[in-house]
Amino acid sequence: MGKIRIKTIGDEKAEKEDLKKAQARAEAKKAREEAEARKAAESGEETKEAKTEEVKAEAQPEKTAEEPKKAKKEYKKASPKKHQSTSYKKAAELVDQNKAYKLSEALPLLGKMKRTKFDETVELHINTIEKGISGSLTLPHGTGKTTKVVIADVISDPKQVDDLIKEIESGKIDFDVLVATPPTMPKLAKVARVLGPRGLMPNPKNGTVTPKPNEIAKKFAGGQFNYKTEAKFPILHLAVGKLSFGDTKLEENITIAVKAVKAKNIKSMTLKSTMSPGIKIETSHL
Repeated sequence: MGKIRIKTIGDEKAEKEDLKKAQARAEAKKAREEAEARKAAESGEETKEAKTEEVKAEAQPEKTAEEPKKAKKEYKKASPKKHQSTSYKKAAELVDQNKAYKLSEALPLLGKMKRTKFDETVELHINTIEKGISGSLTLPHGTGKTTKVVIADVISDPKQVDDLIKEIESGKIDFDVLVATPPTMPKLAKVARVLGPRGLMPNPKNGTVTPKPNEIAKKFAGGQFNYKTEAKFPILHLAVGKLSFGDTKLEENITIAVKAVKAKNIKSMTLKSTMSPGIKIETSHL
């Protein structure tokens, strides 16, 4: 049941009078506000509400459609542009970027593009059909670089292995190839996180873990090196000599390198020196 309202005689008349008084007060308040607004308009002053709106407008200025475009243009102006030297541009003009050159054409062209006083390394960059292509390679004329090989043998020289591990942990790595015996591998596991990303961790697959480390070390010191595609991309980067080798020796080195990688694994190749533009190489005749 709902509440029972008891109405007393005379209350109805009092309620009507209270309602009239409330309406009168509301009308009086409205009239005062209108009068204040007119007075402010005539004197040039702002009302409290107008001032509040103005403050909000100043805090959040209106954005125009032109502002994003303007900001974008200013960003482009501020961004540094890649600078190519005059000598590089002249060298690049010698190469037709839409043409694939025969090796016999590319090598003389590479010599003409030499821009530095030092003996630049000749690089062969190979796009392979897939990732994971790897192997070992010995070039007939070497790479022109002396390969420093270190042997880690915990049986014959345990102190040398301990000292080597300390050096690696401290960030000192002054070798190109590390050859280890099988009993040494558990100790080298401590520095696998350092050597692995650099491609220096001994591995049975590439011949750097062996019971005959001295024999393998001689091969690497004599010019043998391991190659492997990048971890995320099917690309090989090979150093195949120096510009000072001349065209004949470079061609022999490159031919051996291509045979080792195998033509069936190659999609395209680019030849360049340290500071030169790249030259696309025709692969059908290799």
